[in-house]
Amino acid sequence: MPRPVLQDTSSSLRRALALLDAFSGERRELSVRQLAERSGVTRSTAHRLAKELVEWGGLERTPGGLRLGVKLFELGAMAPSPTSLREAAVPYLHTLHEVTQLTANLAVREGGEIVYLEKISTRQLRVPHTRLGGRGTLHATALGKAILAFTEDDVDLDALAPTMTRLTAHTITDPAALARELGRVRSQRVAYDVEESKEGLFCVAAPITSGRGPVLGALSVTGATALSHAERFAPTVMATAAAISRSLELRAA
Repeated sequence: MPRPVLQDTSSSLRRALALLDAFSGERRELSVRQLAERSGVTRSTAHRLAKELVEWGGLERTPGGLRLGVKLFELGAMAPSPTSLREAAVPYLHTLHEVTQLTANLAVREGGEIVYLEKISTRQLRVPHTRLGGRGTLHATALGKAILAFTEDDVDLDALAPTMTRLTAHTITDPAALARELGRVRSQRVAYDVEESKEGLFCVAAPITSGRGPVLGALSVTGATALSHAERFAPTVMATAAAISRSLELRAA
């Protein structure tokens, strides 16, 4: 009987992808044992697949174990991305960072999370925060709430409930409470995260649109805690988001 090549390849592919997915911003170097534990594959399989990934260039050996390889960077550079949004937003983000002296962020929604497209950090932000290309929650970040509030399709918050994990004592985990919060965001066109995603941080975000179309993403500034302090930056964040939105509208005209 012929060997079911596609089925075997698919299974091996899923396991290899699980190995790659085991890495994170906090764990950029892993041993084979750690790869096996974090991916859920056996150690012998992890060892075999890691060897093949090293030969292909997807992984690189280090004195302490393994890390992601240059091949993945090459492929990632060719992957489609919201290029026009990032290109339009980056100059404004630099100005926002300079004016506020806070970390400026740009993010888009991907499924049930946000992905950070750009981050201009400030040395004054000493609390560990997100990273470029990293992900965040929709319900506990100002960026996520700004995007959710202006999403054209009705957002099923009850369906989102299982992902609404409590990250701090201030995290909103009740769909009804989040619905009220999103109503406020729509009314004021600004979203806040005051120690909802991480203790010691506030974030102020505003949505980015293109004309009357759907929300494209959001930008924010992040800094020290206190709602009164955060509210001081709301007009600047909103004006920057409006300027980017206008720029995108002119580009599309």
